[in-house]
Amino acid sequence: MTKRIAIIGAGPGGYVAAIKAAQMEAEVILIENREVGGTCLNRGCIPTKTYFKNAEMMASLKHANEFGITVENYHLDGKALLERKNKVVNTLVTGIEQLIASYSNIEFVPGKATFKDKNTLVVNLLEGGTREIQADNVIIATGSYPQMTETKGVDLEGVITSDDILELDHIPETLIVVGGGVIGLEFASIYQELGSQVILLASRILKDADKEIAKRLTPLLKKQGIETYVDIRAKEILKEGDKLRVVAKYKEKDEEIEVLGDYVLIASGRGPLVEGLNLDEIGVEFSNRGIKVDDNYETTVPGIYAIGDVNSKGIQLAHVASSQGEYVVETIMGHTPDLNHEHWPACVFTMTEVAQVGYTEEQLKEMGKDYRSSKFMFSANGKALSLGETDGIIKILASNDDNKILGVHILGPHANDLIHEGALAISNNLDVSAIKRTIHAHPTLSEAFFEAALGLDEAAIHIAPKRKRRR
Repeated sequence: MTKRIAIIGAGPGGYVAAIKAAQMEAEVILIENREVGGTCLNRGCIPTKTYFKNAEMMASLKHANEFGITVENYHLDGKALLERKNKVVNTLVTGIEQLIASYSNIEFVPGKATFKDKNTLVVNLLEGGTREIQADNVIIATGSYPQMTETKGVDLEGVITSDDILELDHIPETLIVVGGGVIGLEFASIYQELGSQVILLASRILKDADKEIAKRLTPLLKKQGIETYVDIRAKEILKEGDKLRVVAKYKEKDEEIEVLGDYVLIASGRGPLVEGLNLDEIGVEFSNRGIKVDDNYETTVPGIYAIGDVNSKGIQLAHVASSQGEYVVETIMGHTPDLNHEHWPACVFTMTEVAQVGYTEEQLKEMGKDYRSSKFMFSANGKALSLGETDGIIKILASNDDNKILGVHILGPHANDLIHEGALAISNNLDVSAIKRTIHAHPTLSEAFFEAALGLDEAAIHIAPKRKRRR
């Protein structure tokens, strides 16, 4: 008997789940009340990385003289920037729409779904009217929304979210960013290069990162030109003419500062999008952290699953949502998924990129793990020197018990591409020797990873040996 699966949300979790289910010969109803691709494609990953490329080009122009190139009178057109972003997004949205349409067993329903019971959805169709949809299983993939802080004055004109800033057709002269997480740091780093003077107010920098990496990143943000304040919280936002004044207070000392800007970007995280689903009525438990799920992403009502940003796992990453979608579909179809969901790569697109996978040093200490670490600086890597991008480090953590790689943390050029060697190693339970026996091409940034791995056994070629103490 053919399984009938309804999926609410066509973001990176929902549309991937739909395609996977179609490939496994299920009958699929995919419901979406906005654009396909969700937050990631339309208001997150893709738009910001499109702007990131512009920021990279501006940074290259700024330092062109270091490469013997003279460039004069260049400027950025904010409207052209917006148009290019929209073109990239529209191209990808169209591609995904066509991909979904290529599967005869996926029915795409534009509308907003709500639960009538565990197997019945009522959809308010965007074209008008309603429709009831029956399904054997339902996957909730509604994603998240940008949260505002409770700071006084957040309702003032010019106080914006990450969604809002991506619709600006100009570059603010001064941009105040409130929040030191991934979203805040990416926008701060990007807009500083695009031409804004960015002021960053952060209670902490990348709270989930290895502390050494976060500590090394902070001076690089300042080096980029970002006016950076850490261990501080925004207390109040005030209108002052056509500007905004933010009053902020340090957490550990009785001291306040005031900063003035054209816009204030609130980057305090994202909340699960559950409004209108009628979860209370059908007994699906949820909180402000998301929909409660077990290890198979099944909710408190059997047969209903929640994946991605909307569930209580708290991993707000597009690639994790996609993987969870595949996992759930395989489970529904009676298969045992062969996917490692214990570890995943996390990437930050600041101008000096940050990426990590596996455990941090702080987590290993808390677990009581016997481990060792090795670090290799990009300043000693030939390709990094050629690129003129020598800031940063690769740090690898390995077990002293069985030599397995436990964590990889990268701060530096193309960190978000390099991290996947670490992800492959950790997801497949590889040990240090698996890296050591693999020839890495020269001259590449990957050699820095190789050297860091060799350093775990004090066998690195391009790290000076530790000095032996004289007796």
